[in-house]
Amino acid sequence: MLRKIIGLLAIASGFLSVANVRGQEEVPAEKKLAKVVVIPVRQQIAKPELFILRRGLKEAIEQNVDTIVLDMETPGGALDVTFDMLKALDKFPGKTVTYINNEAISAGALISAGTDDIYFAPGAVIGAAAPVMATGGEIDATMLAKIVSYLKARVRSISEGKGYRGQVISAMIDMDMEFKIGDEVIKKKGELLSLTAQEAMKTYGEPPTPLLGKGIAKDLDDLLNQVHGAGNYSVVKMEVTWSEKLAQYLTSVTPLLIGVGLLLLFVEFKTPGFGIFGVGGILLLGVVFFTQHTAGLSGHEPALFFGIGLILVIVDLFFLPGLILAMVGGVLMFISLVWSMADFWPKEPISFSGDVLVGPLTNVMIGTALAVVMFLAILRFLPRGGLWGKMVLEGAVGGEPGELRAILGGGAGEPRGIALIGRTGVAATALHPGGQVEISGRRYEANLLLGSVGAGTPVRVTATGDFGLTVEVIS
Repeated sequence: MLRKIIGLLAIASGFLSVANVRGQEEVPAEKKLAKVVVIPVRQQIAKPELFILRRGLKEAIEQNVDTIVLDMETPGGALDVTFDMLKALDKFPGKTVTYINNEAISAGALISAGTDDIYFAPGAVIGAAAPVMATGGEIDATMLAKIVSYLKARVRSISEGKGYRGQVISAMIDMDMEFKIGDEVIKKKGELLSLTAQEAMKTYGEPPTPLLGKGIAKDLDDLLNQVHGAGNYSVVKMEVTWSEKLAQYLTSVTPLLIGVGLLLLFVEFKTPGFGIFGVGGILLLGVVFFTQHTAGLSGHEPALFFGIGLILVIVDLFFLPGLILAMVGGVLMFISLVWSMADFWPKEPISFSGDVLVGPLTNVMIGTALAVVMFLAILRFLPRGGLWGKMVLEGAVGGEPGELRAILGGGAGEPRGIALIGRTGVAATALHPGGQVEISGRRYEANLLLGSVGAGTPVRVTATGDFGLTVEVIS
């Protein structure tokens, strides 16, 4: 039993020690440099781009970063992810800049419109933001009109006070819109607007105002020199890694990961020693926390709280029985799982609104329900022998499979374990309330119905189960 506890604590502490460390240039004490974080948007707009943007923005807020630069080259992508990225950008209190490093098509144009300034590489283009189906097909005319109307309203809301930006992006969305400044027609009806870097920088009106761009920069260094001045900034560049790409798939099966993880932990507590069930359960729940952190939804704190809750449950089960510590631990584990999936932002009041908590609560409750259903299915449907019986049932009471069947009783129609009920023995280890008892020179995993006793206490078997014996103290 001690090895079980040591194993659980070792695995849990291993997960809690994982940290995501990012390097940052050293800044001389006598000179305060502007902090800049560059976040790539270099692929089709999908979950990995949202994950790294959200995580990067939250880290930037915590570290008081001055400027976020989106290094953009995208052909477009999912509209729902685009809206989530725009919401995330709106949370950042500092300056946001898009550097169109080749192209910002469709969803890329919408995301660019959500930043404070738009810079262009010399050969960059932006535009063609009309919505289409994921398959590339045309949307029904009525639905298309609704989507275009909504998109134009969103663009106006994020482009207020930014010159011609609202009109320009709207002309990229709406084919039926004519866009002109004064007497000059910029876009005719029946086509979508797209702009080169030079066209985006062309000025109109009085005073002369660029159509869309803030400037043209040959590369990121040139851009940052224009924004902050040469030598007046430090830069941290993020990258989309395999973890963001993997997280988009793992987040979709979070309830299943939670369910199987909880099931394996429960089975581990019910079997002797420490083995595959404990390792598997902690690994799966560790994947849940890692995935949510990668998705930009949490830091490492939820995993720490889960570890504390797990330790309290272990202490209650094996050292200080009384249910109080186990209940507190269970609550901490539940809260930590919900917390890991909640979209809380640094330096903002924690909101417990339905929008924030409904999704996480649903995932955890579905996962818990799955664990219960799978456990009941195991007890009801899996065969008593074979691999499962050897690892759990036969291992729980000790002995070889043949000896086990002889002891538990194998007569036709005879209930399992009837031969042990009523037998007496002594506690081979302390029962808190679980441990081992010795009956006729053989050891069995056992649980006390109430309280705890020390080694050597006389006990009587009152029931048997799939994971060991139930005993009572002989008074």
